[in-house]
Amino acid sequence: MDADSARKAITVLIADDHAIVRDGLRLIIEGDGEMQVIGETGDVPGTRQQLRQHAPDVLLLDINLAGESGLDAIPALRGDSPETAIVVLTMQKEPAYARQALESGASAYLVKEAAGQELVRAIRAVAAGQTYLQPELGALVLQAKEPSSDEQLTERERQVLRMIAMGYTNAQISEQLFLSVRTIESHRARIQQKLGVSGRAELIRYALDHGLIER
Repeated sequence: MDADSARKAITVLIADDHAIVRDGLRLIIEGDGEMQVIGETGDVPGTRQQLRQHAPDVLLLDINLAGESGLDAIPALRGDSPETAIVVLTMQKEPAYARQALESGASAYLVKEAAGQELVRAIRAVAAGQTYLQPELGALVLQAKEPSSDEQLTERERQVLRMIAMGYTNAQISEQLFLSVRTIESHRARIQQKLGVSGRAELIRYALDHGLIER
């Protein structure tokens, strides 16, 4: 990696209490060619110290860190480096953990079996200011109740909003609903206009805050 590419690289801090897992994650991340692991840690105090020292673009965080809860530490970690986006990568598939992570300030939640290209996509997304929820997990997190304050949306728009909250891309929604990508983009633009929000992160946050996802 030359000096110019290194300067533009997405910097990542890995927080996992298993060295062999950290080694594997480093290979995946640095194999991308546009990301750089700037540190590793296996516990909460070490993670906080390295966040304050390096302020990486992204923190890759396990739920269990040397007997402590990575989830419970998220607010403090956010305080240590507010500009760092947090990707929770864990073995835990329970929707409650995903909800807690997102509501505490994490930008993404993935299970470890998804590590690979999906992990790279999640890191890129959060580094760009977006929120990423693994679609398969989002299907478990999302509940069927309607939001209380968006009656102005059509049923199709609600359907598209739900799928965005589940983490699907425009192309994936297009495929699922048998509509063109351009049509999905139009629906999404109208949803954003009606709700007064912009971008995927705000749409997902709206869904969390207004009852699309169970608290």
